[in-house]
Amino acid sequence: MVWSLSMKTQIDHLVIVANNLEQGVQWCEATLGVTPGPGGEHVLYGTHNRLFKIATPSYPLAYLEIIAIDPNAKRAASAPNRRWFDMDDANLQAAVATAPRLVHFVAQTEDIHLSRNALKAQGIDLGPAMQASRHSRRGVLQWQITVREDGQRLFNGTLPSLIQWGKPDAAEPLRLHPRNSLPRSGVSLQSLAVLHPTAAKVQAAYDEIGLAGVAVETGPARIVATLNTPKGVVQLDSHGV
Repeated sequence: MVWSLSMKTQIDHLVIVANNLEQGVQWCEATLGVTPGPGGEHVLYGTHNRLFKIATPSYPLAYLEIIAIDPNAKRAASAPNRRWFDMDDANLQAAVATAPRLVHFVAQTEDIHLSRNALKAQGIDLGPAMQASRHSRRGVLQWQITVREDGQRLFNGTLPSLIQWGKPDAAEPLRLHPRNSLPRSGVSLQSLAVLHPTAAKVQAAYDEIGLAGVAVETGPARIVATLNTPKGVVQLDSHGV
């Protein structure tokens, strides 16, 4: 069944996992030439982040998130057993022990439940749409995001998690979006490409949810983001994590 004719999905943000936020900030300054702006705490998953805008006309929503486990977080007994983005995975933790790494990206969809069901029809389960929120300078940010119970990214992170901003019944879902409180950073996303041994399946999933703007090729699993920065053109590479 083809759902994408009535569905629009676009890049929301890139996910950089760091061993800790201080390491993430230092890496960002050294690698990209900018200091990331403030983010917030995610009580449900025991993480916190720093953000900055990387939007362009081709990627109007795009920002970059540096995220790490918050050592001071007190998680409720009802919190999920596994954090999002594979952050409890031993291999990922080993990969970011010495330097932060691009590991994933998130795509904004107009109807997260329709998009989830479209992928389920292809045998792909991104997990339930979890309600989440955090405080920002412009008010409380609220969103729904797909997170599997095992916390896993799929297809080595090349299949994005899906996000829908605002309350489920919000008339203006993107009014309170991080892009609206982030100043220009001097960094811009020029392209995003993914490689995977099963590239045809990845492309079919993108087509099913109406995701454009990501080049898909066959090869060893990796995500490659090309950025214009104060330090020149920089490529961030997941190296298959």
